Amino acid sequence: MTEDSGSATSPITIKKYANRRLYNTATSSYVTLDHLCQMVKDGQDFVVYDAKTGEDITRTVLTQIIVEEEQKSGHNLLPIGFLRQLIGFYGDNLQWLVPRYLEASMQTFSRNQDQFRSYMQGAFGNFFPFGRIEEMGKQNLAMLERAMQMWTPFTGAAAGKPPEPPADEASGGRPPETIRDLQARVDALQKQLEALSSRDGGKGGR
Repeated sequence: MTEDSGSATSPITIKKYANRRLYNTATSSYVTLDHLCQMVKDGQDFVVYDAKTGEDITRTVLTQIIVEEEQKSGHNLLPIGFLRQLIGFYGDNLQWLVPRYLEASMQTFSRNQDQFRSYMQGAFGNFFPFGRIEEMGKQNLAMLERAMQMWTPFTGAAAGKPPEPPADEASGGRPPETIRDLQARVDALQKQLEALSSRDGGKGGR
């Protein structure tokens, strides 16, 4: 069985040893972070386990890959302002919502990336469509701004809407909005992002 056929059914297992070496069990060979980075770009799914404890350390290794890429000249994708805001959410009571929102936003951007590539690679010959790219950027920004309006109930900033009533004693001092309600809002936000992406993407293609 080849590596590709194995990855079609289950993620490739990577083991990390105490000497920090990474071992690809599918190819029976040691690999580097650069190899894993390329596997991600190639769409190969993998999980990384600590060889001694068996702990899943995939998130840590993927973060290390991002750090390595950010240190390379011209590879910076994470603005300083974004990093500061992200750090600020650690320990915040909305921390658990951030991964869901970021994932939905990146999925929306990924669905639009083919349009960006077509404008930048040969669709207009040697003419680089700065104006068209700017227009698409504004459309995506407007889309996200409209989607973010769903967050106003959290801040009490909805226009013309009175503040949420205080928590009653029967709820044990908790706000009337439950975790399940918040999860429903996040799910609704993701659906709205997808709908807006489909609609605005269609406009951009005309």
